[in-house]
Amino acid sequence: MILDRIFRFIGLILFAVIGWQAGVIITQTPNPFTDLNALQYIAPLTLLGGVIGWFISPWLTTRPALAAIRIIRQVPIEDVVAGAIGLALGLLVAALLAVPLSQLPDPFGAILPFVASIIFGYLGAMITVLRGHDVVRLLSRLRREPAKTETPAAGAHSLTGAQLPNGARPLLLDTSVIIDGRIADVARTGFLAGPLLVTRFVLSELQYIADSSDPLRRARGRRGLEVLDELRNLDAPQLQISDLDAPRAREVDEKLVLLAREHQLPLVTNDYNLNRVAALQGLTVLNLNELANAMKSIYLPGENMRLRVVQEGKEFNQGVGFLDDGTMVVIEDGARYIGQEINLTVTKVLQTNAGRMIFAAPFL
Repeated sequence: MILDRIFRFIGLILFAVIGWQAGVIITQTPNPFTDLNALQYIAPLTLLGGVIGWFISPWLTTRPALAAIRIIRQVPIEDVVAGAIGLALGLLVAALLAVPLSQLPDPFGAILPFVASIIFGYLGAMITVLRGHDVVRLLSRLRREPAKTETPAAGAHSLTGAQLPNGARPLLLDTSVIIDGRIADVARTGFLAGPLLVTRFVLSELQYIADSSDPLRRARGRRGLEVLDELRNLDAPQLQISDLDAPRAREVDEKLVLLAREHQLPLVTNDYNLNRVAALQGLTVLNLNELANAMKSIYLPGENMRLRVVQEGKEFNQGVGFLDDGTMVVIEDGARYIGQEINLTVTKVLQTNAGRMIFAAPFL
C-alpha cells in the first residue's frame, strides 16, 4: 500500500532525527561531525531511531485510521445522524450553562464550562443514539394526537400500531409459530381477532430453511410455507405480507422485537427465548404453547382417574401414561401394570413452561 510506505518513510526520518538529537544530548557535544568519539554514539542511536520509526509508524497512522474507517462503516447512518443531533443539543445546553459557570471563582470558572461541554455533549449523543426509536415514536404519537377523532377511510388500515377500523391490531407472526402449524387451526376457530402479519424477512428465512440440505430442516421449512398457504385461503383472519423491516438488527428475532415495540404489535411465537426477551421489554406476546397448556384437562391432588400404563418411567418401578391431550402422567409403582388400564389417584401436579406433568399412584 503506497500510503503505508509513505508514512513509513516519514516515520523513519522523524525517529532518526529524534535518535540524532538524543545522541547529541547524551554526549553533550556542540558539533558531532567534528567529534568522532561522540559520533560513534550518535550514529547508532540515529540508526536505531530510523528502524523503530519504520516499523511503528503504520501502527501510529494508517492502521488506526483503517480500523476507525471499518468501525464507522459498520455504524448505521441513523445512529450517526442521531449522534450528531444529540451532540448539537448537548453542546447547546452546555453553552447556556457556560455563562453562569464562568462567573464562579477561579479555577472553577475557567474549567467547569469546558467540563460541562464534554459531559453534556456525550450525554446528548448517547441518549439520542440509544433511545432514538423511542424519541421518534413519541414525536409521531404526538403528531397523530389531533387526528384521533378522524374517521378512517373504508377498508384502510395502518400497520403502525394504530387501531384498525374493527378495533383489532395485526398479529405479528414469527418463524417458529408458522412452522409449528397450529396457528392455522387456531385461526379457523375464529379466536384470533386481528389480521395475521408476516414480514418479508420471515418469508426469506422460511425459504432458506425450505432450501436446506438437511432433510429435517427442509421438511420444516416446507411445512411453514404450506401453513402460510392455508392461512392465505382463509376468509378471516386475513393474512397480510408486509415490507416492514428493522435494518439496524441482523437476527430475525431481534427484528421482530424491534418491529413489535416500534409499531405496538402483539407478537405470536412458540420460541421460549423470544417470548422471554419480548416480555421483558413490555411487549404483548401470544404463545401457542401456553394456550395449549391452558386448555389441557386439570386434575388436582386427591382426584381419581383411570388410565392405561404404556411404558416404564425414568426412575425404578415407575410407569408412564398419557392423557388424551398428551399430558404425561408418572405412576409410582406402575411398571408392573404396563399394558393395563388401572385406577389412579393424583398425588402431585407440576406446571412448567414446557407443559403440565401429573404424578399419580394406583389404587384398587
